[in-house]
Amino acid sequence: MKVEPQDEVVRPVTVGERANNPQSNPARRWWIAVLAFVIVVAIVISGILPRIHARAALDKETAEMAIPTVSVVHPKRGAPSEEAVLPANVQAYIDAPIYARTNGYLKTWYVDIGAHVKAGQLLAEIETPEVDQQLRQARADLATSEANLNLSKITTDRYAGLLQSDSVSKQDADNAAGDYAAKQATVQSAQANVKRLEELQAFEKIYAPFAGVISARNTDIGALIDSGSSGGSRTELFHIVQPDKLRVYVSVPQAYSQAAKPGLKADLVLPEFPGRAFPGTLVRTAQAIDQSTRTLLVEIRVDNPTGTLFSGAYAEVHLKLPNASSAFILPVNALLFRSEGLRVAAITDGQHAELKPVTLGHDFGSEVEVVAGLSGDESIVINPPDSIVSGEEVRIAQPTAASGESQK
Repeated sequence: MKVEPQDEVVRPVTVGERANNPQSNPARRWWIAVLAFVIVVAIVISGILPRIHARAALDKETAEMAIPTVSVVHPKRGAPSEEAVLPANVQAYIDAPIYARTNGYLKTWYVDIGAHVKAGQLLAEIETPEVDQQLRQARADLATSEANLNLSKITTDRYAGLLQSDSVSKQDADNAAGDYAAKQATVQSAQANVKRLEELQAFEKIYAPFAGVISARNTDIGALIDSGSSGGSRTELFHIVQPDKLRVYVSVPQAYSQAAKPGLKADLVLPEFPGRAFPGTLVRTAQAIDQSTRTLLVEIRVDNPTGTLFSGAYAEVHLKLPNASSAFILPVNALLFRSEGLRVAAITDGQHAELKPVTLGHDFGSEVEVVAGLSGDESIVINPPDSIVSGEEVRIAQPTAASGESQK
């Protein structure tokens, strides 16, 4: 039996079936590819950009951290005057030991220590029997010489009259004249010896050479007095001082020597007068540095009309020394010790450091005086790093409230 093929029924394709068939929509495939590419690019960008930003932030932070942060101070101008406290020795304006000028035994003394005496006042008397005997002998020799002189004068006058009548020879007259001249010289020598012994006898009495106070009596009645003329050691009988004015000697260090000029004011402080200062004035200097101590000896005069201060005392002198007007004060931790010399790091434009050479004056311990190299308007770095160089960029640290209050 022959079966005839049936005709195939053609069915129309719906819209949904067309959408589910990718081969039927080329535009859809293109959009899917674009969307996938965008998604991949977004994923890549989202992973790279944070790294780029992180690296940029790290580079910026590194650059900022490479700039050192420093603290600064402003130089303080030194005071117009500086006070130097130095040890000193107080001496009376006039201070003299009293010695005997003749040998003998002390007969009596009239003043003791602490006595106020006037100029020319009798202090003691010395018995000098040997000098008295020598004086009597000298006076006798003078009388003999004067008698011989008188006889020689008579002979000379007589020979001169006889010579006119040729009763004596010219030689005899000349011999008489020569003997008369010799006798005159002998008389003059005897007179000088008598005068010497009279003056020596006058030294039996010891007088005060000036008005003052007896500070020492080193003899007593009956003590042997040796003037030292015979080669023995002299004995100081009295010591007298004039305390109404005092000389105060101070050894000023060489660093202050140029500022120690006559006319400077000084205050004298003694431990027995706490809280009290005695004014004085520098009157003279030695004008030379002592090579053994490297100091300049100066003299300060202090008035002492009431005798409150005692000579020989130890004191402290507060000497007011003028400072150079261009001197500045800096802390010691602002200094840089370099091979080329002493430097400080100054910030003039607010961002860059400049190493400036400086010259130091006085050292005050935690601070130093700078006498050259600064103008006063700089900001000086304290505790500068050793690696800092000129032109290096720096950042100035802002002071905290606590540090600001401490600086005040």
